[in-house]
Amino acid sequence: MDSDFEQRVHALVEALDLGRADEVVSISPLIGGVSSEIALVELGECKICVKFALEQLKVAAEWHAPVRRNLAEYRWLQYAASVVPENVPALFGHDDTLGGFAMEFVSGEGVANWKAQLLEAPPRMQDVVATARLVGQIHARSADDKDVAPRFENMGDFEALRIEPYLGSLLAKHADLAGPIEDAANSLRTSRTALIHGDVSPKNILLRNRKPILLDAECATMGDPVFDVAFCINHFLLKAIYAPLNAAAFAEAATGFSEEYARYISWEDREAFNLRLAALLPMLFLARVDGKSPVEYLDGAQQDQVRELTRHAILNPTPDIAPLVRSVARETV
Repeated sequence: MDSDFEQRVHALVEALDLGRADEVVSISPLIGGVSSEIALVELGECKICVKFALEQLKVAAEWHAPVRRNLAEYRWLQYAASVVPENVPALFGHDDTLGGFAMEFVSGEGVANWKAQLLEAPPRMQDVVATARLVGQIHARSADDKDVAPRFENMGDFEALRIEPYLGSLLAKHADLAGPIEDAANSLRTSRTALIHGDVSPKNILLRNRKPILLDAECATMGDPVFDVAFCINHFLLKAIYAPLNAAAFAEAATGFSEEYARYISWEDREAFNLRLAALLPMLFLARVDGKSPVEYLDGAQQDQVRELTRHAILNPTPDIAPLVRSVARETV
């Protein structure tokens, strides 16, 4: 382990008054993400999780992002705790100088990573609905709270972490799609509707006694809530391509998430929301094959399948996601 990282962990423990450096029993790096250094810290008889943002993300492509996003994530967790306290970990403090924070290490019997489950079995609709509900509640509350926006003016970070690597990077391989992709990117840049998480992905969701715990809000900003919805539904479609025998269940999950979430849309007309969702979803779908952060579990034939489905959807826009969802389910049978 990097000795500099150990020193930062020790310093954070003391800065947050969680204990003395010599009381740290062990520091175990946690893997899975690409944007931060995360570790399980045993402090006496307690276990906590510490997190520091990386300037260069752990991907093959050059991908830089401001480390101040660590504070944005901590603030998102604080806000989410005021809305859905059972769906985020307990927080133990953030230190601006060290650029890190500490939180509850969510583990034990009854805790599972949702991505790991979905790669092995079809989704449970209860989990899908519960996740849509917590995302919808945060969006709805923040859209109606004028005090939130000043603390989350992070569109520059969102550009570096999401718009450029997911949408902008597609243009090198799909120049003929530049028109709709740039329209979607500009729409995301100009929206300040609600507090969005920016990475609502099964890998960032732990199920604790069947309740979703949402983590990794480094991309948090005031923005268009359609992004969070598209980002999560996209993973159901990717899993449908990966596991064709479960494609119908994943398609049902995509529809179920969208329908449950729609109950919370109070800031705009649902048809307008669904139109943007239908435009953005195939772009994010394509980005997980040809963008800067491709998923690791699709083979070459499956990647080509994604390209065919998404290009058609982008070039033939629809008023909602139903045609794309049906196409994914049908093509994977």
